[in-house]
Order: sequence, then structure tokens, then C-alpha cells
Amino acid sequence: MARCSVRYSICPVLPEAHQYEVCLTVERPDPEGQCFDLPAWIPGSYMIREFARHIMSIRAEHKGQAVALHKLDKHTWQAAPVKGPLTLTYRVYAWDLSVRGAHLDQSHAFFNGSSVFLRVFGQDDEPCSVTIQLPQGPDYRAWRVATTLPVQKVRSNGSGEYLAAHYLQLIDHPVEMGQFQWLEFEVCGVPHAIAVTGRVEFNAERLCADVQRICEAQIRLFEPNGEAPFSRYLFLLTVVGDGYGGLEHCDSTALICGRDDLPRHDEMVSTHGQPLREGYRTLLGLISHEYFHAWNVKRIRPLDLMQDDLSEENYTRLLWVFEGFTSYFDDLALVRTGLVTHDEYLTMLARTISGVWRGEGRHLQSVAESSFDAWIKYYRQDENAPNAIVSYYTKGSLIALAMDLMIRRKTLGEHGLEDVMRQLWQNFGQTGKGVTEDALLQILQDVYGDSMAEFVASCVNGCEDPPLAELLFNFGIEMSWRNSDRMPWLGCKLVADGAEVKIAQVMSGSPAERAGLSAGDMLVALDGLRVTANNQEKALMRLREGQVHQVHAFRRDELLCVNVVPDAPKAEQCVLSLRSPVDLPIRKLRQAWMGAH
Repeated sequence: MARCSVRYSICPVLPEAHQYEVCLTVERPDPEGQCFDLPAWIPGSYMIREFARHIMSIRAEHKGQAVALHKLDKHTWQAAPVKGPLTLTYRVYAWDLSVRGAHLDQSHAFFNGSSVFLRVFGQDDEPCSVTIQLPQGPDYRAWRVATTLPVQKVRSNGSGEYLAAHYLQLIDHPVEMGQFQWLEFEVCGVPHAIAVTGRVEFNAERLCADVQRICEAQIRLFEPNGEAPFSRYLFLLTVVGDGYGGLEHCDSTALICGRDDLPRHDEMVSTHGQPLREGYRTLLGLISHEYFHAWNVKRIRPLDLMQDDLSEENYTRLLWVFEGFTSYFDDLALVRTGLVTHDEYLTMLARTISGVWRGEGRHLQSVAESSFDAWIKYYRQDENAPNAIVSYYTKGSLIALAMDLMIRRKTLGEHGLEDVMRQLWQNFGQTGKGVTEDALLQILQDVYGDSMAEFVASCVNGCEDPPLAELLFNFGIEMSWRNSDRMPWLGCKLVADGAEVKIAQVMSGSPAERAGLSAGDMLVALDGLRVTANNQEKALMRLREGQVHQVHAFRRDELLCVNVVPDAPKAEQCVLSLRSPVDLPIRKLRQAWMGAH
């Protein structure tokens, strides 16, 4: 194979100082002065992150001689014109322990290409190579590399040269280096692996078995014959004391979980009817979510996000489909594969419904608007977020639930929302075309067999709640509400701030708002008695609905004294329960939806 005209190399040169060194050589630079830039955001996480701010130093050379390099804006540089190879050498500070950026210390190295690899203007469609080096020194001799980048020539530890067809492919393969645990299994004939980084003991056999079941269910949802859209798949799992996160890529995903979220050695491969621990169930849901994204987002893509401009925001009104539908199918895979029971699944579903219904923002912002404003609202939430926005993840998942139940009821269980996903896969994922709102609506109507325009207008483009109680009833499921708290309702969220108590959020129309309390106020006393982080629950238990209570609080350094009149406890905890007995048609509908177990 001919030598690539764009070549990168990356090395963790100073793990203790969290510094990578990257070299970029361009064989045929622009004769008018080659420009370079670093992405401002990473696909799948819709917030401007300004990765260029982590570049500590940068220089350009041509045949060993320094070349002038001018910064044009916050993430763009231009080198003076030269004839022949141009090399940039730069240091990147990497101390972002997340799935979105780059992290480096003496224990491991991780990076997304969007955080470390400058783009070459005018040559981003050219094939490129990257040489991944391991840190020098005896402490790093056992390190190895985990990535799905196409291999050119590498050593047994994974260090060496990799290839990418173009820049966007280069940055779509995260890289892990270190002494990770390597687990392998096969799904539908496709090799899968999990690289587990972090100090943790867990039941690897159980994890592989459960993830294997989830992956097969997701593959067969899109292709009943079991044909996957990738030749291998890699989960990069970083284990920390307490954490949660995932970011999808075409044939891999980066994940973070808490140490206690992994299955213990005494948790055997077969559940034998025993419920999953919540932490492990949450991890499996995260894995299911990111794996589903290999189709829904990475290959089935909204037309508006196909411009692939990572220097500025790309807007779409369809994140409620690409994140909301994914959030629906991630937990549905757990119940369909028997990893959770019907009752457990309904408990999970009820928790989502409760969370959405508690937010007053759902009356002000539609999920289509939430999708469009993700850049400035969902990913940049403040203390007023519950009153002003709705999550396209959670409400989007409830819209997916409603659509699934509508389709199943209308077609007597012959079809469901997975038929919509298969049509999206065939029409858009396999063809490379971008999805539009009109095309999505047409597929929904084709599968439903009737118009869905009114539902979309009211619940997607409008702010109405989907009629879940009515829809669930047709599947033999009762939806009810109960008080989530024994004490009267103040309508504010309290958090410990050291030994003191701080108001984190105040809900619209609440007694706290009417009294003039605000987020950030430090609660000092209630009815003349001091309130602390240790006694706040006892203090609040003394509240009586409809009675006047005196509250003292500090706002900045000014003491406030206000009267608050609590309301009755709110019935805001959703409860879903299976009706029994139910007739055979309802049982069949329910089994077609959640699985027969």
C-alpha cells in the first residue's frame, strides 16, 4: 500500500503531567499556506467543548527548519507556504476523565481522535495513518493498545501503525492504552471484546454472557438473519469509584461505570429468577443503549447532521428519535432477553414516567424544540432546567413507547416500533441517505397503517403528554399515582453543602417559589430552629400543609426571613402493575411487546 500523504503519530510522553505529543506530517501542503483545525465538539455529545484549549504548545517545521505558524481563530492555525513535507508537533493536555475527551496518567491512557488530531484543511477526505506509541520506561512495559482502527502494521502489544480512510473515520475510533482486562466473545459470528480498565474484581463470565444476549437481540432487531453492520465490535469500559457515561462510535463505544456496577463473583451466569442489582442493571442498560447507537445515530443519521462540520453547532429537531428511541429500546432489550422480569421492567418504566411528569418544562418545550436547542439547553442545564426544558432522551423514550403500543394495538401485535427501525435501517442506514422529519413520519404511517400526524403534532412538535395510561391499559397494565413523600410539599430540592443545607432548585408554582426562595439560598432555620445537613429531614417532617412556617436563609451574605405555606404531598410517583387475569388477546399483545417469560 502506498504511503499516506497525511500521517499522524501520538505518544503519551509525560503520563505524570497528562501530556500527549502528536506529530502530524503533510506531504503536499497547500502552497498558499496550509491550515489546520481541531474539532469544537464530538459527534454524539451536542455541546461546544473547544478541544483546542488543551493544546499547550505547537510548532511547524519543514526539512528541519522552523516554519511560521499563525493562529487564525480559537481552533485554527495556518502555516507559512512551503514546498514539500510540513510537520506540526504539539502537546495536548489530557485530564478529562470522561468518554468525550482525552485522559492520561500513570495508570492508563485514553483519547478520542477529536481531542488530539488536527484536521488538515482540503485533505480531510484523504487516507491517513496514525502511529500509536506506548510510553517509555519500565513502568509501562506491560501496557498494550485497544482500538478498532484498521491495522497496517502493529506489534503484539498493539503499538504501531493504523490506517483510516479519511479524517472522520480516524476520529471515530477511541483508543485505550494500559493494563486492561481483555474479554472476548462472539455474537452472530462477529468477534466482540470488552477492555476493562481500572482496579476491579468482577465476574467476567457473567458480564460476557449478559452482554452477548443484549448484542444478539439488538442485531436481530435490525436484521432477523443476524447480519451485523460491522466486522468486529469493542467496548472500552473504564471503571471508577462512582461514574456513568457512554459515547457511541461506528464499531466501538467508550463507557464509564462505577466499580460496584460490575457483576460480583457470587452472581452466577444464570439469574435463576433473582433480580439484577440496580447498579449492574444500569450498566447493562448503558451497554444496550450505546450498542443500539451503532445503527441508530452512527448509520441511520438525521440529514441535518450529515454535513459533519465539527467547528460549529449542527442543528436537528430529531434527537428525540435518535436518543429517545434508543433510550426506549435499551431497556426493552433487557426484558426481552429475560435479564429483567416484566415487573422489573415496569418499575424501570414507571421511574422514567415519574421523572418526566415531575418536570414543568415539558409544558413549555416540545421534544423537537429540545432536540434543536440541545446545544444551549439540555447540555448546559442550570438550576431552572426542570421548569424550562424537557429531555429528548426520557420524553423521547415515552413517545417511542406510545408509538410502539399504538402500532401493536392497531395491527393486533403483528407489527411494532422495531418495524419502523428496520425500515429506517433499510431506507437510510444501508443507503447512506439522511433521515428527514417527513420521511420518518411516512415510515411511521406505513407501519401504523394510518395517520400519525396528529400524535406527532401534539406530542412531538407540541407539549402534550402521550396518553400512556390508556395505551398501557390495552396491554393489561394499570397506571396509577401515589405520593412519593410523606411530608408536605415545598417544591424545592435541598442538597448538603458541607454541614449546611442549600436550595439547589425551586419548582415553578411551588410554595418555595411563592415565598420568594431561590436556588443558591442557604437554609439556616425553620420556625426558629437551626437546619443542618444532619437534621434537615427531621426539620422538614415538622412541616404541616396549609400552615405558615417561618424560614430563615442566607442569600449571598444577606439574611432573609420569609413565610412559606406547604402544599399537600404531591402524587407524582408513577406505579405500573400487571392486571391479572387478562384474556388471551391481551396476553399475546403483552408478550409480543415485552417477551414471553
